[in-house]
Amino acid sequence: MISRHWIITDAENVTQEVKGLGVVGEQPLLRPGESFEYTSGTAMATPVGTMRGSYQMVAEDGNKFDAEIPSFTLSMPRVLH
Repeated sequence: MISRHWIITDAENVTQEVKGLGVVGEQPLLRPGESFEYTSGTAMATPVGTMRGSYQMVAEDGNKFDAEIPSFTLSMPRVLH
């Protein structure tokens, strides 16, 4: 995992874009069948929003590809349920 690209949109349709190397200061090497988990956060002006993006990856053979992350809901704890 080389880098990340996130598009974060709040409930007022204000969008912020985040790009950078790795995630949480790491560029993990993932072998087939392995996974990597991390926790992160963002600041928004509204209690609910959405986030979508991609991870830029490099396979062992040197081929580059994007791992697309579909849109998902962001919310402050206990806001939606």
